[in-house]
Amino acid sequence: MARARSTDVERSLGRRMRGVAGLAALAGLAWVARDVPAALGGRLSGARAERAARSPQFREGTFHNRAGTRTMIAEPGRNLLRELIFGKQKRRPTAPVPLLRPGAGTADTADELNIVWYGHASTLIEIEGRRVLLDPVWSDRCSPSGLVGPRRLHEPPVRLDELPPLDAILISHDHYDHLDMATVRALLVGQSAPFLVPLGVGAHLDRWGVPAERIIELDWSESHRVAGLEITATAAQHFSGRGLRRDGTLWSSWVVAGVRRRVFYTGDSGYFDGYAEIGAEHGPFDVTLMQIGAYDRAWPTIHMFPEEAVSAHLDLRGGLFVPVHWATFNLALHDWSEPVDRLWAEAKARDVRLAVPRPGERVVVDEPPAVDGWWQAIA
Repeated sequence: MARARSTDVERSLGRRMRGVAGLAALAGLAWVARDVPAALGGRLSGARAERAARSPQFREGTFHNRAGTRTMIAEPGRNLLRELIFGKQKRRPTAPVPLLRPGAGTADTADELNIVWYGHASTLIEIEGRRVLLDPVWSDRCSPSGLVGPRRLHEPPVRLDELPPLDAILISHDHYDHLDMATVRALLVGQSAPFLVPLGVGAHLDRWGVPAERIIELDWSESHRVAGLEITATAAQHFSGRGLRRDGTLWSSWVVAGVRRRVFYTGDSGYFDGYAEIGAEHGPFDVTLMQIGAYDRAWPTIHMFPEEAVSAHLDLRGGLFVPVHWATFNLALHDWSEPVDRLWAEAKARDVRLAVPRPGERVVVDEPPAVDGWWQAIA
C-alpha cells in the first residue's frame, strides 16, 4: 500500500511538473514568437522608400545586381536536402576553435593599420587611430529565432561590452549572419558610433530603436566622412531579405580610406567585373577582407569560391589578403576547412600575401603573421 501511494504521488507530481514544464515551454515559445517579428526588421516607407526608388539599382519595386543573377541553380540529379542530411562532408571542426584575446593596438596612430577578425564576417579595422566594426554578429544563432537556425561553432573571442570605443559600424546587407538585432541593440547601449548601411537597411535599424542621427544610408558610389575617414559603399553581387520578401534593401561592399591607408571589404558577393572597377577607382588597398566561405555550385553568382576571391583581390589591387566569412557558422555543404585550404593553395600559386588569423587575433598589416595552418589540426 505504501508503494502504491508513493507511485500515485510520483505520478501526480510528474503530471504537475510536466504541466509546469509545458507552461514554461509555451511561455518561451510566446517570447520567441513575440520577438521574431521584430527580428525580421522594418519595411521601406516614406522618405526612405522615395530615396530607394531613385537609386539606379532599384526598379520594379526591388533592388537589382548590375548583371542578371540567380540565387539558386537547380542541378539535375542533385538533392541538396538529402546532401545536407546524409552528406559525408566534415562540416564541423573536431576540436574547439582556438580563440585569442587581442591586446591594445599600436601607439603609432598615424600609420596604424590592424585587423581583428572575431569570426565569420565580424571584423574590427584599426586604421590611423580610428576603429571601424564590420557586420557584428554576437548572437548564438544567425536566425530570427534563438531556437532554430545555424548555430555558432565557436564563441566570440570577446564580449560586446569589451569592444573598444568605435568610430563607425558598417553593415554590408541585411541577412541574419551579417545583421543581428540583438547585437545592434547591445551596441546602442555601449557605443555611440553611427551605423553606415546600404539603402533601405535603415528601416530595420529604425524598428530596433536606433536613433535617426546614428543611421547613415548610402547607395553604391556614395561616401560619408566620419572621424577623418572616408567610407564609401561600393558595388557587390548578392541579394537581400529577412523574411519572405527578397531584395527590398540594397547590399554593398565597403571602402574604408584614411589619409594614408585603405581597406576593402567584400560583404557577400559573387565574382564580377565590378572588382576591377573598384580597384581602379579606389585602390590600391593595403588589405582586403574577402568572403571565402559558404559557396556552392548551386549558387555560384552570389558567393565567391576561394579561387575567385583571390582573383577579386588581384582585381582590387590588394596588398594583404585576410579571409572572412568562414569557420563560425555552417551555411553551405563543403567541409569546414575547405575554404581556407583552397585559399592557401591558390594564394601560394598566385603569389598573394595572405594572413589567416585565429578568431580574436590582431593582424598588423605591415607585419602579418606567417600562415601556419592552425585550422588543419582540428579539421
